[in-house]
Amino acid sequence: MIRPDAPVLLEIHDLTARVEDQPILKGVSLTIRAGEIHAVMGRNGSGKSTLSKVLAGHPAYTVTGGTVRYMGDDLLSLEPELRARAGLFLGFQYPVEIPGVSNLEFLRVATNARRAGKGEEELDTFAFEDLVRERLQVVQMDPAFLERSVNEGFSGGEKKRNEILQMALLEPLVAVLDETDSGLDIDALRIVAGGVNHLAGPDNATLLITHYQRLLDVITPDYVHVMAAGRILRTGGKELALELEERGYDWVDAELAALERTPAEVG
Repeated sequence: MIRPDAPVLLEIHDLTARVEDQPILKGVSLTIRAGEIHAVMGRNGSGKSTLSKVLAGHPAYTVTGGTVRYMGDDLLSLEPELRARAGLFLGFQYPVEIPGVSNLEFLRVATNARRAGKGEEELDTFAFEDLVRERLQVVQMDPAFLERSVNEGFSGGEKKRNEILQMALLEPLVAVLDETDSGLDIDALRIVAGGVNHLAGPDNATLLITHYQRLLDVITPDYVHVMAAGRILRTGGKELALELEERGYDWVDAELAALERTPAEVG
């Protein structure tokens, strides 16, 4: 829900970043307020996933300019684990398997770390098991998955459900979901999207990164941003996603060409 008076949770200004010597982000600006759902759409290689990883603090990406403020503080000065403790959540496009690490224990440790970040007491084993079984209902997940290693042998849909289960337990202020719809069949997409909708509220915000309209058929964004060549080219409402579905991304090339023309060429 768009509320102009809602507090700003995440403010990105003129952000630039590179991987090794390759510039990827070339001046991204974005303001996300409490209660909002933003979708970033674009082709492969447009910089969408790089944006998510830079926000989370992935060490392979180097910020070369701009600012990111989270709850008014400098996000870029924080180590990745401190960003997570403070309530920034990243849902991965391809969640990794962690053999030998109990899913239940992983979720318990992560939840208590987040609770400590909020100044709350840790949950003991019994209290946490009650909580996690309650939150399992959000993603319609079999409790048997808690006894397995993290994501080991999980299908694509099960891994994504496990990500949203983490989100349900951690209660982030800003959830960045990197192509959560990737590899999901229709039923899994419905369940995962239902979980995201269930967890969205007036005090938190969601940033969805996706290629396709199909995710936005079940999660209605307040804002849609079209990204290309490391820039946000256009911002609109949910109707912009429908326009992309109809027109594709061919128009992006023309807009990029116009941006890159020199003043002499324009004159």
